[in-house]
Amino acid sequence: MELNPLTAVSPADGRYGRHTSSLAPYFSEFGLIRYRVWVEIEYFIALMEAELPELKGIDRAVVPQLRAVYQDFQESDASVIKETEKVTNHDVKAVEYFVKAKFDEMGLEDYKEFIHFGLTSQDINNTAIPLSIQAAMKDVYRPMLQAVRDQLAALASDWKDVPMLARTHGQPASPTRLGKEMMVFVERLDVQFKQLDAIPYSAKFGGATGNFNAHHVAYPERDWKAFGNRFVNEALGLSRSQTTTQIEHYDNLAALCDCLKRIHTILIDLDRDVWTYVSMDYFKQKIKQGEVGSSAMPHKVNPIDFENSEGNLGIANALLEFLSAKLPISRLQRDLTDSTVLRNIGMPFAHGMIALKSLEKGLGKLLLNESAFEADLERNWAVVAEAIQTILRKQNYPSPYEALKALTRKNEVINQKSIHDFIDTLEVDDATKKYMKTITPSNYTGI
Repeated sequence: MELNPLTAVSPADGRYGRHTSSLAPYFSEFGLIRYRVWVEIEYFIALMEAELPELKGIDRAVVPQLRAVYQDFQESDASVIKETEKVTNHDVKAVEYFVKAKFDEMGLEDYKEFIHFGLTSQDINNTAIPLSIQAAMKDVYRPMLQAVRDQLAALASDWKDVPMLARTHGQPASPTRLGKEMMVFVERLDVQFKQLDAIPYSAKFGGATGNFNAHHVAYPERDWKAFGNRFVNEALGLSRSQTTTQIEHYDNLAALCDCLKRIHTILIDLDRDVWTYVSMDYFKQKIKQGEVGSSAMPHKVNPIDFENSEGNLGIANALLEFLSAKLPISRLQRDLTDSTVLRNIGMPFAHGMIALKSLEKGLGKLLLNESAFEADLERNWAVVAEAIQTILRKQNYPSPYEALKALTRKNEVINQKSIHDFIDTLEVDDATKKYMKTITPSNYTGI
C-alpha cells in the first residue's frame, strides 16, 4: 500500500496529518537528514575559518555555495542519501558521502576528506537533533502554545464581569468570576513559559568519546575545546556540553520534556474544567451545518474538541515522560538505545499539535449561556453565609460561624427571603443589617 493519510499507521501522519504537517520539516526522516547535512557543511566552514593549513587554498567565496547544499535541500537529495544508506547500512556515513559528492561537483574534491574530519556520528546527531528541536519550538510549537494562551487571555478579558458559582469538592462555594477562572490558566502557562524559554538546547561535540582525540592527534597545537565551543555555541546557536561521553547527556532535553509535560498538564486541567462547564450548560457550542453529534441521538452537540485535546495531550505526556526518564541513561560511554528513541522525538510534538488545534477550535466555539450562570447562583443563596458570618466576626458577634452553619444546614430551601429573615433576627445595628442585605450570590465575588 502506498503511504497516504488512509494507509499511515500513525494517526499523527494519517487522520490528523493536516494538523501535524508543519512539523515535518523538523522531525521527519527528511528533516533529520537535512539537519545532518546542515551540521556537516557548517562544520567544514568552521574548519576553513579556523585556518587549517590544508584548507587555506579554498576561495572563501565558495561559502554561500556550500550553504546552499542544505538551504536548498530537496526530497530528491534525501532519497539519494537513503539509497546510499542501503549500501552503507549507516545513516550518517551516507550523509558524509552525499556531501563529498557535492564537493566533487563544486571542484572541491581536494578538500573533501575534511568533511566529517575527526568526528563520530553522534557529533552530527547530537547537534542536528537539538538544532531541529530548537527550530521546531521557535517556528511552530512555541507560537502555537502562545496562541492558545492569548486566546485564553482574550476570553478572560471578555468574561471578567461574569459572576459564577464556584465549586470546591464539587459543592457550591464562594462565587467567583468566569474571567478570573480563565486567568488562572493564563498565569500558570506564563510561569511555565518562562521556565521553558530558559532551558538551553544542549549539544555534544567532541569526537568518539568526547575528548577530541582524533582532532588533537592531528593538530596537537590547536585549542579544540575552544573551537568546539565556538562552532556549537555561535555557528549553530546551541549550548555545548563540556564534559561528555560519546553522546549528549540529554539532561536539558529531559528538562524540556518535563516542562512541556507540565504545560500539557495545565491544558488537560483546562480541558476537563471546560468540559464540565459544558455539561453544566454554562456554555453552548456553535453548531456547524451538517455536523453530527451522535449517530443515535440527534439533539447532541458533544464537547469533542476538549476530549480530543485531553486524549492527545495524554499521549504526548506519556511519550515525554518516557523520553525524559530514558534519554539521560546510557551504558558506559554509550549504547544505541538513545538513537532509536530519538527518532520518535517528533511524536509528542505531533500529538501536542493535534491537541492544541483541537483546544483552539473548542475555545472558539464556546457560547456563553449567562442564564445558566444566573440560575445557578440564584439556587445557592447559602454561599453568602460566609460573607455574613465574616461581617459578624468583625463586630465580635458571639459564635457567628455556628449560627450560619445551623441556618444553612437545615433541610429547607435557602433563598434571599430566608437569608434576609435570618439577618432580621440578628442583634446588630440597622446599618449593618442593611449592608448585609445588599450581598447576593452574584455580587459576592471578591476582587
